[in-house]
Amino acid sequence: MNDTVFTFGGNAPHSNARQKDKTVTGGKGANLAEMASIGLPVPPGFTIVTEECLKYLAGGSDFSEKLRADVADALRHVEETVGKGFGNAADPLLVSVRSGAAISMPGMMDTVLNLGLNDETVEGLARTSGDERFAWDSYRRFIQMYGDVVLGVDHGLFEEALEIAKEDNGYYADTELSADEWKTLVAQYKSIVEEELGSPFPQDPIEQLWGAISAVFDSWDTERAKVYRRLNDIPHDMGTAVNVQAMVFGNMGDTSATGVAFTRDPSTGEKAYYGEWLVNAQGEDVVAGIRTPQYLTRARREAAGADKPSMEEAMPEAFAELSHLFDLLERHYTDMQDIEFTVQQGKLWLLQTRNGKRTAKAALKMAVDMVDEGLIDEKTAILRVDPMALDQLLHPTLDPDAPRDVLTTGLPASPGAASGKIVLDADTAELWANRGEKVILVRVETSPEDIHGMHAATGILTARGGMTSHAAVVARGMGRPCVSGASQVSIAREGRTLSIGDRELSEGDIITIDGANGQVMAGEVATIEPELAGDFGTLMEWADKHRRMRVRTNAETETECRMARQFGAEGIGLCRTEHMFFDAGRISAVREMILADTEKGRRAALDKLLPEQRSDFVTIFEVMAGLPCTIRLLDPPLHEFLPHGDTEFEELAEATGVPIEKLRRRAGELHEFNPMLGHRGCRLGITYPEIYEMQARAIFEAACQVARDSGDAPVPEIMIPLVATRRELELLKAVVDRVATDVFADTGTTLEYLVGTMIELPRAALMAGEIAEVGEFFSFGTNDLTQTTLGVSRDDAGRFLTTYVDKGIFARDPFVSLDVDGVGQLVELAVERGRATREGLKLGICGEHGGDPASIAFCDRTGLDYVSASPYRVPIARLAAAQASLR
Repeated sequence: MNDTVFTFGGNAPHSNARQKDKTVTGGKGANLAEMASIGLPVPPGFTIVTEECLKYLAGGSDFSEKLRADVADALRHVEETVGKGFGNAADPLLVSVRSGAAISMPGMMDTVLNLGLNDETVEGLARTSGDERFAWDSYRRFIQMYGDVVLGVDHGLFEEALEIAKEDNGYYADTELSADEWKTLVAQYKSIVEEELGSPFPQDPIEQLWGAISAVFDSWDTERAKVYRRLNDIPHDMGTAVNVQAMVFGNMGDTSATGVAFTRDPSTGEKAYYGEWLVNAQGEDVVAGIRTPQYLTRARREAAGADKPSMEEAMPEAFAELSHLFDLLERHYTDMQDIEFTVQQGKLWLLQTRNGKRTAKAALKMAVDMVDEGLIDEKTAILRVDPMALDQLLHPTLDPDAPRDVLTTGLPASPGAASGKIVLDADTAELWANRGEKVILVRVETSPEDIHGMHAATGILTARGGMTSHAAVVARGMGRPCVSGASQVSIAREGRTLSIGDRELSEGDIITIDGANGQVMAGEVATIEPELAGDFGTLMEWADKHRRMRVRTNAETETECRMARQFGAEGIGLCRTEHMFFDAGRISAVREMILADTEKGRRAALDKLLPEQRSDFVTIFEVMAGLPCTIRLLDPPLHEFLPHGDTEFEELAEATGVPIEKLRRRAGELHEFNPMLGHRGCRLGITYPEIYEMQARAIFEAACQVARDSGDAPVPEIMIPLVATRRELELLKAVVDRVATDVFADTGTTLEYLVGTMIELPRAALMAGEIAEVGEFFSFGTNDLTQTTLGVSRDDAGRFLTTYVDKGIFARDPFVSLDVDGVGQLVELAVERGRATREGLKLGICGEHGGDPASIAFCDRTGLDYVSASPYRVPIARLAAAQASLR
């Protein structure tokens, strides 16, 4: 009908390509149109496109006359389809107004239900439905939701009035209130609005509609939505669509219901229906965690030992139809679906479907199972699993044999286990986490405003809500363990305390939660390391088959190297030798070398370090068993090793026999105003070549020893850091080559080795052609290359980078995901110029970006041979590299 508003349902056309484009109509709008087009029971409605959201937010919160006219036309379509009139006092049409971004953001944006009710239409709804109680219940719901979402009235004021009404009448559940009691409460709600705002609750349905549309658009820019997008790498410039849809009612008595369901278990991946429902309720009752819902299937109810009947038992006909639609939708979308549904007086309606959020464990199982079922192929399975989600599987879980002091058991809402200090609000969770403490966020129920605290916490515990509540869905998406619906948890906000059953606890006490079985335990429980087999191993095999780039690890200890090999690392991309110098048994010799004012003094100290360094490299080469190992010679500025305080100076003076005043004077001579850009990297090697001589000798002697003892000849790749000129590399390569010649002659063993450099300065990238005349490989140190290109210190940038991301200056933190537009150009230039000089030049990346999927995709496009990541990120890099090749 036009390009700003698209109708669906009834006789509306659904062939427009824009309507099926999720960037235009959002995931919800595109899927509603798709479901309607294949004949599924979808209430009719219309979608306002995402571009209108961006125009609204940029243009001072106003709407064009064209949009208003298009919405009026679309509203007439809905009226004609259902045979009711919007604002018609005799037979009113009510609508829901919901958000719908291109990428799902569960619970982050606003919804308004039952819109169109006022003092006149509520009477019409009572007559046409034959249920006065239902009509007034719907009206009170609308005032509360509209008052909160659109008018900004504190929802707690409405909740307080409702609780007082129930208490006065001796009721436990909302469903016990009568029509007259709802009428009284509606009057109180309207009074609350007028007292808070100084104006009455709006009675004009058209005014209500545009108010709700405004609120949904505004919710795109709320702090919680911004935080969610930042955490999930969703662009800020996408905007949200608005879906206006005819209401169907799950609160019309015992033959009506509402629910949320998944076609497979989103926690485990099991091929079994998973979901919850509530009789005589509306959808918000389920997802907001206000009422603890019932199980969808009989099997799950029996497994949980619950008393209330499942939907399968209480509404068998509706459940049978729903089951059929589950299978149809999963085959249609070839993925697990997250479905919202309503049963209105026995008739089933679908309100939305989308690809469901899932845990990493479930994602792996579903991907592998669906290949086995013939639903998808291997390549689709590889592309379907989020590489970063694998992080959930690479960390310890609770030891099943460890003692557990179980306080209570709730619902296992998101798997995994976590221990931490109890915190009772999101701000405290963020504050304590920033201090380096592990925290468990404990709430009655979470809301979208808690998103920052949920991210900061290691786990989440709620007293109310089910397995499809806000807490559960967001926790699963974040990979946080979550236990919900733990009804024995009672929080006393005033004293910052809580009770769990008969146990009293305070904020700061340590508890452990197990999201796999719902247990909440006192204290910290022991953990065990993960086993990466089964579905994980299968997907990794597929990924390795389809990726081009190799994956190495950043490691320098035996533990890190073994872990990386277990995770599939194909060598070492960065061994930071300076990390070996901080050991308590070595730091004195390092300081002695630094503070010596003659070459003889330095060599005497280096002689003490040589056997220690050689032993380090023997261990590394043995674990790596013939794989290539890139070893960076000493890089950081010397001040990092200097003594701190009188005690350390006294200990060094005693160990070396050098007067303490002389040591202090020498330390003062070494002081630098900007050490990061000072006397470090190859500049140390140029000034004090004996340092690099010692390290090269340790490397070659260790390599020759391992080659003789094991037969697995190591492949050392010796990396000279912070090179800016060809001459620097030429001088230091000569030092390394001379040492190699001496060691090979002494041992009678000759090995293959390479000498190259880390490209971490803009000049090095620009002069890569010249540097490649000497260098046999390049490794891009993108941490420092980002710092030196942007002129930003990574250690200090945390004070402003979040603001920069929020304001769109950077799409993402450039130290987390490579700045492709800026730093990326330097990498591309160095690749092009380096390989023009030396054909087949080996190229890799060793900065932290080597474990970031978006950066890995850039590396693949640019033609790098490998990426290197920390041990725990090796599987992430393997999968991301495969996805980059397939795309």
